Amino acid sequence: MTDTAPSAPSLSSAVRGLTYDVVVVGGGAAGLSTAASILKRRGGITVAIIEPSTSHFYQPGWTLVGGGVFKQSQTRRSESRLIPAGADWVQAAATGFEPEANLVHLSTGSSIRYSVLVVATGLTLNWDGIEGLSETLGRNGVTSNYRYDLAPYTWQMVQTLGRGNAVFTQPPMPIKCAGAPQKAMYLACDAWRRRGLADNINVSFHTATPGLFGVKEFVPPLMEYIHRYHIDLCLKSNLKKVDGKNRIATFENVAEDGSKTTTETEFDMLHVVPPQCAPEVIRNSPLAGDGGWVSVDPATLRHTKFENVFALGDVAGTSNAKTAAAVRVQAPVVAVNVLATLDHKPMAADYDGYGACPLTVERGKIVLAEFAYGGKLDPTLPTWLLNGRKPTHMAWFLKEWVMPVLYWDGMLKGRELMVAPHKIGTPR
Repeated sequence: MTDTAPSAPSLSSAVRGLTYDVVVVGGGAAGLSTAASILKRRGGITVAIIEPSTSHFYQPGWTLVGGGVFKQSQTRRSESRLIPAGADWVQAAATGFEPEANLVHLSTGSSIRYSVLVVATGLTLNWDGIEGLSETLGRNGVTSNYRYDLAPYTWQMVQTLGRGNAVFTQPPMPIKCAGAPQKAMYLACDAWRRRGLADNINVSFHTATPGLFGVKEFVPPLMEYIHRYHIDLCLKSNLKKVDGKNRIATFENVAEDGSKTTTETEFDMLHVVPPQCAPEVIRNSPLAGDGGWVSVDPATLRHTKFENVFALGDVAGTSNAKTAAAVRVQAPVVAVNVLATLDHKPMAADYDGYGACPLTVERGKIVLAEFAYGGKLDPTLPTWLLNGRKPTHMAWFLKEWVMPVLYWDGMLKGRELMVAPHKIGTPR
């Protein structure tokens, strides 16, 4: 597959006079999907996508790279090939926002004016938030599936580790794909079990959260695997420091009475998930609300103060799971509401908080957790076909074969299979 760019996208913001009907900040899953959905509904409007990177990554696939299922190359494509026809690609980073003046400032020193703004910048992985981590990533047994270049090292460690201590961590919420930290662990444990090494490797899971998973209905099937793999589950245990040279991880532990203690754990393999936050450009802007995330109405995804600003994906200040599955449902809602705003009409669609987390509990089986706001179970398929509260081969088939196609050839191109936006005022 070549990276030759199609003729439609262009770096032509100057031709537009730096003014667009819709400006989308971010060319990741959320930004591209929304732009494509808008243009599928209405051609002829001017749309710009602000994105500095020349590569686009299918991040849900990194778990399977770290589990030896996908090749690294399967998760990366050229950004130029994904810009929707009819949109201009502004290859720059957003450096500031003036929503009162409808302006986005760029790293090039110029600015873009918009009628409607869509913020889809994603979040920031704060690797430096853990002392000593950055300088040891990718060596000394320290890895993470949260980076494209490190996921292959995860699988390398799984393959080469024959005995010792394997430590997996999860930081405080919110994070993108809250199940991913334990997905890496389950796939590693399954690989060691298949090689007859389960008794030689001590596995521990340190999570800063008070429970294994945020939706209680999915905890029992996950706990079965915790017991099956003899994993030492350490709740309210947050990684604070990594000494890669001496292979020591330092954790802060919170007791039931709120008191804190510090413990050191030796490791031969350490899979780290860094703390995560809203990008600095968002945190320091008028768009920011609680925690620095873009302040939006959780249903319409419109900004709580600026009526011509929307946000979706990881940067939105909503309580849903930060997953690609959530974006797939959010994008059509934002697209419809953006067009309503351009037409000076009321909001037309709303979002119920749907998100999904395919928990890879072993190679060939997944617990597919689907839920909406408030932890309400929200399965896509009937339970007789796919029971998300049990590990199934069907869910694995969807994860390995269906979801990548749905991502690349569906949502990024504005094809809304089974995610038609819900119209406000109609029954769900």
